[in-house]
Amino acid sequence: MYCMKQTVRSIIATVIFIGTITIAKAQDAVPAGPPVPVLPDFSALIKTGKIQLDWISGFPNAVQIGVQRSLDSVLNFTTIGYASYPEQTRNAYLDNKPAPGKNYYRLFILFKNNRYMYSKTVLAVTDSTIAANTKLGAQDVVTSNTNATGTKEVIPWKPSNYVYTTADGNVNIRLPQAAQKKYAVKFYEPTGAFLFEVEQVLEPFLILEKAIFMHAGWFNFEIYEDGKLLEKWSLYIPLSYRS
Repeated sequence: MYCMKQTVRSIIATVIFIGTITIAKAQDAVPAGPPVPVLPDFSALIKTGKIQLDWISGFPNAVQIGVQRSLDSVLNFTTIGYASYPEQTRNAYLDNKPAPGKNYYRLFILFKNNRYMYSKTVLAVTDSTIAANTKLGAQDVVTSNTNATGTKEVIPWKPSNYVYTTADGNVNIRLPQAAQKKYAVKFYEPTGAFLFEVEQVLEPFLILEKAIFMHAGWFNFEIYEDGKLLEKWSLYIPLSYRS
C-alpha cells in the first residue's frame, strides 16, 4: 500500500513537472511584441547662426512631427516647422531663424490613430566642435576707409567688452550686473536704420544668433544702463566662421 502511494505521488509529480516544462516552452515560443515606444531623445546645437535639431523617435506610425520653440521652456511654445519624414527613426530639423536669447524646443508627435504626445523639452546649446568662445578682434576684421586724398587708411577698431562677435559668427552680450541694473541693447544697420532691440537683458551672458542679423558685415549698437547711454560702438559679423 505504501509503495502504491509512493508510485502515485511520483507519477503526479512527473506529470506536473512535464506540464511545467511544456508551458514554459510554449511561452518561449510566443513571439515577442514590438518594443514599447520611448520618448524621443533629441539634441539642439547652435551652429553658424542656426540651430540644428537631431532626434531618434522610434515611432514608425507617426504621421506628423511638429517642431515647437519657446523662449522660457514652460509657456508660449510655437510650432515653427515639421519633420519632412516623420515615420523615419532618425530625423533632423534646421531652425534658420532662431530667436534672440535662449531657445527651447520640443516635439509634437501625432499618430495614425489621432493620438498625440509631446517630447521632453531641450535647450539649444553651443556646438562644441566650434571655437565659439574666441572673440573676433581687429586682426580678424579688415577695417579701411578712403580719405579725401583718395588714399586708403586703416580705421582703428577693437571689439567692445560688452557686445562682441565670437568665432562662430554669433553675437555675445556680456553684462555682469544684469541682475542688479536694467540694460537695453539696440542694433542698427551701418546706414543708421534701426534693426531690433533687446529691451531688457535679464542674464549676465546672452548669445544672439547670427541669423537674426540677416546678413554679414558691420552693425552698430547702443547699450543703455538704467536709461542712460553706456556705450555706442560697432561689431562685425563674418560671412563664414573659423573653427
